[in-house]
Amino acid sequence: MTDKPESQSLADLSKSPIRAPSQKAAKAVAADLKPLAADHPEIAAVLSTDGAPREFLLAALALSPYLRETALIDPESLALALSLPAPYLVASTIEQARGCWRGADGTLASETELMRDLRRAKRRVSLTLALHDLARLIDARHTTAALSDLADAALGAAFDHLLRGGHDAGKLVLTDPENPCEHSGLIVLGMGKHGARELNYSSDIDIVVFFDPDAGVVGDPDEAGEIFARMVRRLVRIMQERTGEGYVFRTDLRLRPDPGSTPLAFPLDAAMNYYESRGQNWERAAYIKARPVAGDIDAGERFLKELVPFVFRKYLDFAAISDIHSIKRQIHAHRGFGDIAVKGHNVKLGRGGIREIEFFVQTQQLIAGGRMPKLRLRRTDEMLVALARARWIDPATARLLVESYWYLRDVEHRIQMVRDEQSHTLPESEAELLRIALMMGDADIASFGKTYVAVLARVEECYAELFEKEQGLSSGVGNLVFTGEDDDPETLKTLAELGFERPSDIARIIRTWHYGRYRATQSVEARERLTELTPELLTVFGATKRADEALIRFDAFLSGLPAGIQLFSLIGNNSGLMSLMVTIMASAPRLADIIAHKPHVFDGMLDPGLMAELPTRAYLAERLETFLEGARAYEEILDRLRIVALEQKFLIGVRLLTGAISPERAARSFSHLADLIIAAALEAVREGMEEAHGRVAGGRVAVLGMGKLGSYELTAGSDIDIILLYDHDPDADESDGPKPLDPVRYYTRMTQRLVTALSAPTAEGILYEVDLRLRPSGNKGPVATSIRAFSKYQAEEAWTWEHMALIRARALAGEPSLCREARDLIDEVLARPRDRTKLLDDLTEMRALIEQEKPPRDVWDVKLIPGGLIDIEFIAQFLSLMARADGWLPAPEDDEAAGLLIGTDPDQTTLSVDHNECTSTDATLKTLGPDALGEEVTESLRQALALWSGHAQIVRLCAEGDFVPKQAPAGLIDLVIRAGEAPDLASLEADFKASSKRIRAIFKKVTG
Repeated sequence: MTDKPESQSLADLSKSPIRAPSQKAAKAVAADLKPLAADHPEIAAVLSTDGAPREFLLAALALSPYLRETALIDPESLALALSLPAPYLVASTIEQARGCWRGADGTLASETELMRDLRRAKRRVSLTLALHDLARLIDARHTTAALSDLADAALGAAFDHLLRGGHDAGKLVLTDPENPCEHSGLIVLGMGKHGARELNYSSDIDIVVFFDPDAGVVGDPDEAGEIFARMVRRLVRIMQERTGEGYVFRTDLRLRPDPGSTPLAFPLDAAMNYYESRGQNWERAAYIKARPVAGDIDAGERFLKELVPFVFRKYLDFAAISDIHSIKRQIHAHRGFGDIAVKGHNVKLGRGGIREIEFFVQTQQLIAGGRMPKLRLRRTDEMLVALARARWIDPATARLLVESYWYLRDVEHRIQMVRDEQSHTLPESEAELLRIALMMGDADIASFGKTYVAVLARVEECYAELFEKEQGLSSGVGNLVFTGEDDDPETLKTLAELGFERPSDIARIIRTWHYGRYRATQSVEARERLTELTPELLTVFGATKRADEALIRFDAFLSGLPAGIQLFSLIGNNSGLMSLMVTIMASAPRLADIIAHKPHVFDGMLDPGLMAELPTRAYLAERLETFLEGARAYEEILDRLRIVALEQKFLIGVRLLTGAISPERAARSFSHLADLIIAAALEAVREGMEEAHGRVAGGRVAVLGMGKLGSYELTAGSDIDIILLYDHDPDADESDGPKPLDPVRYYTRMTQRLVTALSAPTAEGILYEVDLRLRPSGNKGPVATSIRAFSKYQAEEAWTWEHMALIRARALAGEPSLCREARDLIDEVLARPRDRTKLLDDLTEMRALIEQEKPPRDVWDVKLIPGGLIDIEFIAQFLSLMARADGWLPAPEDDEAAGLLIGTDPDQTTLSVDHNECTSTDATLKTLGPDALGEEVTESLRQALALWSGHAQIVRLCAEGDFVPKQAPAGLIDLVIRAGEAPDLASLEADFKASSKRIRAIFKKVTG
C-alpha cells in the first residue's frame, strides 16, 4: 500500500463522501463516542468540530453496525485510524502481527498471546481500511492487497510459532530457530483471492499445505505426516476460533488433493504424483492464482514452478476443451432468465457479476497460458490488461471490465462491512439497501440502482460477446407458460427440447406447483420465488438423462415440505445446492425417497460447512449429543436417535454422492455412526431395565460389533451384526428391583429390548436391521451370552468360520472392563495353533457352499461373484489367522506392530494400540499381504477390494435393491461408472470381469 501517493488522514478530510441515514442515527453514534473522547484526544478533536471529519465518522459508524461495535470495543484503533494515513498504520500493524509469535522478551509467545495479538491486528486493519475506503482515501485495490498481506503475516506468524514450539519441544529440528519457516520444507499456498492478493473485506482464506518429509526437520520422515497434520489443525484453531477478541480469518483447506480422504498436510511427492496423474481441470484453474504465502517460501516457489506444466499446458487436449465448454454451459444455465435486478442480486454470482469477469479471464488463461507466459498473472485486473496487450481482447473492453470489476468489488465490500458477514448479496429491504447506497456515496437507492444495473449490463454484454459465441448458448430457454388448465403448445415444445419425454405430464406437475396445492407453495412469495426458479430448474433437470423421473422425485419432495420460501431462496442463490438436489433426484432414488418422506433431513444440507466437515467419530458424537440433549423419556430418546441417525446417514451419503468423501471414508463414517447409536440405545435400555427390574450384582454388559460393522466397512443400507455378552457375580441369583429376574432372563430381556430399540419400526422409521446369527450356536443359541459361556464355546465348539468371523469382532459399547476382557479372550482364541491344511480345507468348503446356496446374480453382484468381496475377505481372514497362530501377534510393547495388526482408529493420525479396534480387510492385506503373497498380488487384491467396495457403497446408497443397468436411473449408472473410474458402462463391465477372473485365480492359488 505504500506505493499510493495519497497520504491524507481521516482528520484532514475536506468533504465527506457519505452521509448518515438520518440525523437521529448520527446523534446516537455521537453519544456512543463521547465517553471515549476523554482518553483519546484524536477522537475528541474530530467530535469537537462540525466539519467533514466529524460528519464522515458519524455517517460511517451509523451505516455499519460492525464498524461501530469495533470502534467502541477498540477506541485506540479508532484514534489511530483518525490521525494516521492508512498506508502507514496498516503497514506497521501488519509488521507487528508478523513478529508477534515472539514475546516481548524475544522468547516464544504463548499460543494465547499469539491468538490475542493476531485478532487485535485484524481488528485494527479492518477498521482502518474500512474507514479510509469509505472516505475514498484508498480504493478496493489497496483494501484487497492489504487484507491479503495481513493474511500472509498472520499465517507466517502462526506457522513460525508452531514450528518453533515443535523445535523447543524436541519434536522438530529447525535449521534456523530464529527464522523457523526458512528451509523447513513446509509449503503454504494461498489459493483463490488470497493467492491473487484480492481478498474480500470479510473473506475466508483458502490455503493448501504441503511438506517435504526429506527436509530434515522431522527426525523420522515417516512421522512427518502426523506431525504436520496436527500442526495444521492447530493453525486452523489459531486463525478462526472466535474468542473475546474476535477471529483472524476463517480458514478453508478444501482445495487440497482429494479433500474427502486426505490429511490436512500433504507430502510433496504425493502431491506432484496426484496432479500429474489425477489432477482435474478445475484444479488447474485454481492453481492459476496460487501463491506461497507462508512457510518455506522458496520451496513453495519451486513447487509452483514444477507445477507449471500441469496448470498451463502447451497444447490443450480435447478433454480439457470439453471441460471448459461444460463449465460454460453450467454458468449459462445458472445465470437465470429474469431481468438484472438490484434487490437480492448476488454481486459475485449473479448476472453481470464478478464471477463472469473472473471466469472469462481464467478460461482464457487455461486456453492460452501454455503458449503465452505473459498470460500467467494472478490478479484479475492485471490479467485483463495482459489480455488486451496480447490482443486477446480490445483495450476498450479491458478498461471497461477493469472499471466494472473494481466497482463491483466496492459494492461487495460494503455489503460485508455492514456486519462482517461473508455475503455477496444485496439486501431485499429498502432500509438495508439504503445503507449500501449511502456507503457507495449515492444519494438514494434509485441513484445507486441506476449505476449498479448499468455496470451489470455492461459486464453481461462483454461476457456475451467474448464468451458466448457458440451457437445457441446465449439464446433464451423458450416459452414456459403454466397458466390455465390447458397445455400451451409452445411450452410443450420447449419442454421436449429441454429433454423431457412426457411434456404434458411435466406441465401438469408444474401447474400444481403454481396453483399452491402444496404447503410449500401456498404463500404468494413462495410461488413467486418458485416461478423465477422454474426455467433454471427445468433446464438443469432436462440436462439429466431421465429428466422426467428426476423431476417427479423432486415433485414428491416438494409435496412433503412444510414450507418452501427458505428452500426456494437458497437454491435460487446457490447453484451448488441446486446441483446437489438434481443429482439426488436423478441418480439416487433411495435418497430421494428419504427426503420426500422425511423432509427434515434436508435441513442438514443447508449447513454451509457440510462438504468441508469430515463426518468423523468426534463430529458425529457432537451432533448426536446435541440432538439428545434434554431427552429423558425412553421413547423420546429412541425417537430422537432415529431422527438423528436418518439425517446423518443421509448427509454422509450426500457427501459420498458428490465425491466430497471417498467410499472408504463413507464406510468408516457409517460405522462410527452405528457405534454411537448402539451405545446410546444400550444406555437407554440399561436405564429402563434397572428402573423396572433393578440391577444384577456385579452385572456388566458389552456389545460386540461383527462383520462389516466390526471392520468399519458398513454401507448406507447395511444391517448390523452384534453379539451381547454379559457377566455378573457367581452368587447373584436375581436382580434387586421391584420385578426381580434371574441373570439369564435379565440379560436375555435386555438383549431383546436392545434389538427392538434398534430395529422396531416407528413413525420416525427404524435405526438398523439387527442380525444376531453370529452369536454362539447361531439362531439355536441364547440371544445373550455370558462371557464364560462365550469363552468355552469359542475354545471347544466353534467352527472355523466362526473364528474367521471373530477376526472382525470388536467391543463397541458397554462396560469398559468387560470390553477389555472380551478383547483379550478373542485375542487368545485367535492366537491358538492351527493346522494350515485343515484351515484351507474348511475355507474352501465354506466358499463352495456359499456358491452353491447363493450363486451370484450377474457380474454386478460384487459380493458373491467368483473373485468378489467374499474371496478377498476369506484370503485376508486366512492370512490373519495364520499370522496369529504363527506367533506374529505382537507383544504389548510393540505398539506400531500392534496397531497395524489389530487395527487403527480411522479418525486418528496415530496408530491405535487398542486391540479392540478391529482391522479392516484392506488393513490386513496391507499389513500381512506383501510378506505372505508378494507386493504385486497384494496390490491386485487391494485394487479389486477398492473397486468392489466403491461399487457396493454407491449402489447401497442410491438404490433399494440390486444394480440392474436396464432398470437403474441414468444418473446412478453415471455414478457407478465414476466410482469404477471407467469411461463407460461396457468398459466397466469388462473391468469387473477381468478383476473377477484375476482375483479368483489368486484365491485358488492361496487355497491350494
